[in-house]
Amino acid sequence: MSQTARLSLQGKEVELPLVVGTENEVGIDISKLRSETGAVTLDVGYKNTGATTSAITYLDGEKGILRHRGYSIEDLAGKSSFLEVAYLLINGKLPNKQELAEWENDIRRHTLVNEDMQNIFKSWPTGSHPMGQLTAMISSLSSFYPSSLNPNRTSEAQGRTIKRLIAKMPTIVAMIYKKSIGHPVIYPNNNLDYVDNFMNMTFKHVTEDYIQDPVVNEAMNKLLILHADHEQNCSASTVRIVGSSHANLYACISAGIAALWGPLHGGANQKVLEMLNSIKDDGGNAAKFIEKAKDKDDPFRLMGFGHRVYKNYDPRAKIIKKSCDDILNKMGVNDPILEIAKKLEEAALADDYFVERKLFPNVDFYSGIIYRAIGFPVEMFTVLFAMGRLPGWIAQWKEMREENQAIGRPRQIYTGEPARPFVPLDQR
Repeated sequence: MSQTARLSLQGKEVELPLVVGTENEVGIDISKLRSETGAVTLDVGYKNTGATTSAITYLDGEKGILRHRGYSIEDLAGKSSFLEVAYLLINGKLPNKQELAEWENDIRRHTLVNEDMQNIFKSWPTGSHPMGQLTAMISSLSSFYPSSLNPNRTSEAQGRTIKRLIAKMPTIVAMIYKKSIGHPVIYPNNNLDYVDNFMNMTFKHVTEDYIQDPVVNEAMNKLLILHADHEQNCSASTVRIVGSSHANLYACISAGIAALWGPLHGGANQKVLEMLNSIKDDGGNAAKFIEKAKDKDDPFRLMGFGHRVYKNYDPRAKIIKKSCDDILNKMGVNDPILEIAKKLEEAALADDYFVERKLFPNVDFYSGIIYRAIGFPVEMFTVLFAMGRLPGWIAQWKEMREENQAIGRPRQIYTGEPARPFVPLDQR
């Protein structure tokens, strides 16, 4: 393969170097295009633009492949804990037994949040969306740990901030849930592992013991792993570009949470449940809505099917489908919403229209069903997504900072008015 690409522009030819990734992905390096030609590229939505090289996640949407640091998502979800995967993403390798024990212990030591954080809740109106609360709570951590504002701290100090953030995220998420239902906050129990501790803080009542369900907790562990990173998506790119200004880690993660909040990104699993509710309210006829989804003149969209990147079966959906089936079988499906979901899934997987177009159920479809079966309200779904995505965001931020990448500053093509004279107010 030639090591350059040639571009002919207004009679001038320039050679642009090629960048080839370890999986033979080919990119054209246009870093010097403007200085050599005066032109910039235009790629609305960055669909064909690589903003960075990265060693964290490899994704092949055509083949349905997802790997973190070279390890398949199937192996990681089937054989690892969430904290193991977090260590892998952030540190570049799987931990050995001693490293994992030290990592888990260091995170346990930081699970408590400052009591003053509870005062923040008092200022929010009743019914405030959990994602808005999470954005503010994570950003506020920089006020409790002002040393994090220094972008030139030692790697040891930055590592402490990373562990602190991973440790406090489930505590804050559980607090948001407890406050939403008017219940007292449950403090962390550092005798429990990461997922068990989160479930205990979320569902335990101060008046009685909470019995852990291994099927539910295993599904939760898998969901966190499956959401842990997904290459240069909207929120990860947001974290990187905010981090490129040397903003502190808490602010960068808060920005990523804000990006995730959008219904076209992390809010998709919430949209799935809203769609299922609307089908129930219409009478619950799943077949009717399958036909509506196939009618190009009908505005109805079947949420949770297909994917912007995957043109094959989402590998994460294959994994979580089994956990979904396990939970529904264990709990017994007596919820009409979950019954409709199963009928939609069965109908779509058997329909040539969906199969030919690769419109398979994706991870958002199954995650929403699982969260509802466990007992989470719809408004908490994206918050849970953020908790899973946290180590990926941290890894993206850490990689960008370690490579000392320049501040992000996209170009544009101006389409406004040309230069014109100013007209005094009394003459307009």
